[in-house]
Formats: sequence, structure tokens, C-alpha cells
Amino acid sequence: MSLVSICVFAAVLIWYRFAGTAKVPAVSDGGSSANEMLGLLRRIENPQRLPEFHFVDSSGIKRTLADFSGKTVLINLWATWCPPCRQEMPSLDRLHARLGGDDFQVLAISTDLNGISVVQEFYRTAGIVSLEAYMDQDGETENTLKVPGLPTTLLVDKKGNAIAVRVGPAEWDSEEMERVIAAMRKQQSGAEKQ
Repeated sequence: MSLVSICVFAAVLIWYRFAGTAKVPAVSDGGSSANEMLGLLRRIENPQRLPEFHFVDSSGIKRTLADFSGKTVLINLWATWCPPCRQEMPSLDRLHARLGGDDFQVLAISTDLNGISVVQEFYRTAGIVSLEAYMDQDGETENTLKVPGLPTTLLVDKKGNAIAVRVGPAEWDSEEMERVIAAMRKQQSGAEKQ
């Protein structure tokens, strides 16, 4: 078996660790199914708390997911050298510009090895204005989350549980994704009132 075949096989196995195959009851928004509710994302069968990982912001300050506690977070792992990542980044920027705030955050974490300046230059040339630049400086985030390929995107609830995943690019500012985020907000604010 070639090295490439082994790597592809390993990536598929890792992906299935995060992505459940059974349908799970969806957040109620008038009877939508789980697949409709999660739109571009595949529901994780047994939502799980993500292990702790570190990344840095554009000031070089070490951050963790706990810094975004109380928010629904869309974590996107990407790199400037990855064409599909570059293609989807403007839609992530638009999604964050429209919906980002006290209860929702797009957290785009670059895995580039050449530092934050490469990401900042890409943001400047691509017109990315609402996303902050974050870096997985030493591969800790990518390794801890066992990312099978780039881009990989995880939807994390306010408690820090990964509830959905997508491996590959998407148009993140679609109406479908906005409905998913709105349903998450409604579900989580309803759970807080109980």
C-alpha cells in the first residue's frame, strides 16, 4: 500500500471519529430534520467536549476556546497555501460580519508555518475585514483536533461541545447557514432560561 493510500485511509478514519452517521434529533424550529438544521455541516452523533488546545491572536497572545465561553463558535482550520481555504474565507468573513457578536464567533485559525504576517497579508489582499487573524503556531490545534484535511470546520456550542463538522470548503454566508446559527441561538437561549 502506498504512503498516499495510507494517509488517505487514516484521514477517513479520523474524520469518522468526529462525524456521526446516525441522525440525531434536531433543534426544534418547526420540525426540521437534523440534516436541514445543520445545513452545510454534518451532525456529530455524540457531541463531545473538545480537548484543550492553544493558538495565538494577532498580538501573539496565547488563547484557548475557553476565551470564547458562552458563545456558539464556528472554528475553521485553514491555511493560505490551501486554494479551497482561500476560496471560502470571504464567505466566513461575511458570516462573521452579519452574525458575530456576544453569542456567536467565527474563529478562523490558520495553520500556516510562516507566521501571522502571512495571514494578515492574505486578509488585506482578499478584503477580509471582520475576522481576526489567529494562528496555530506549532500545530497543536491541528494535532489535538486530529484534523483530517484543510479546510475543516467545527460548530461548537456554548458549553464547548463539538456538535457538527465539515471537511472541505463551503459558502458559509448562505441563508441555510444563517438559519442554523439562528436555531442554535434560539436553542441555547431557551436552555439558559430553564
